Amino acid sequence: MPLPEPAARRHLHTRSVTYHGFLREDGLWDIEGELADVKTYSFDRSDGREMPPGSPIHHMRIRLTVDEDMVIRAIAVSMDSTPFGECQQGKDPMQQMVGVRLGPGWRQAIEKALGGVRGCTHLRELLFNMATAAYQTVFPWRERERREAGIGPQHNTEPPYHLGRCIAWDTTGAVTLRYYPQFFGRPLRRPAKDRPA
Repeated sequence: MPLPEPAARRHLHTRSVTYHGFLREDGLWDIEGELADVKTYSFDRSDGREMPPGSPIHHMRIRLTVDEDMVIRAIAVSMDSTPFGECQQGKDPMQQMVGVRLGPGWRQAIEKALGGVRGCTHLRELLFNMATAAYQTVFPWRERERREAGIGPQHNTEPPYHLGRCIAWDTTGAVTLRYYPQFFGRPLRRPAKDRPA
C-alpha cells in the first residue's frame, strides 16, 4: 500500500543507501554499503566550486569482510565525494572496527570507536545497518543449505537470532508457532555470543 498523497511540494534532496552481500570463494563474506547524497539544484561547495544538480555531495562506500561468527576480518572504505577535504580523515579510524562482532552491542561498539569527532557521521550511519545486511546475507543462505540437506527450522536446537526481536517473531505469535514450534511460548536461552557484553 503506498503512502497517502502528499501536499504540493518540490523535490530537493535524495539520499540513496544500498547494501549488497556476497559469499566469497574463500568462505568469508563481503558486505558492501554505499551512501550518496544529491541535490536537485546547483550549489556552491565550501571551496567555491559550483556543483550542478545531481552531483553527489556525499558518496561513500564500505566493504566489511566477516567470518562465520560475524566478526569483521577486514574493512575497506572509499569516500569519492565529500564536502570538505578534511572529511577524508574519517577513513583511517574505520580500521578500529576490525575484530568487532556484528551482533548485540554493535551500535555501541561503533559509537565507542567512531563516535563524535573520532569518525565520520555518514560512515557511521552507513555502518550501523551493515549488521542487518550481513544477517540478511549469511543466515538465510545457511538456512537454505540446511533445508537442502533435509534439516528444516523445526530441527534447530538454539533459537535463531531474530526470534523474540520483532513483532512478527514474538515467541507467543503465530509466525513462531508455524516455523519454530519448539520455541513457541518458551523463554529464550541464547548462546553467549548472542547476548550483549
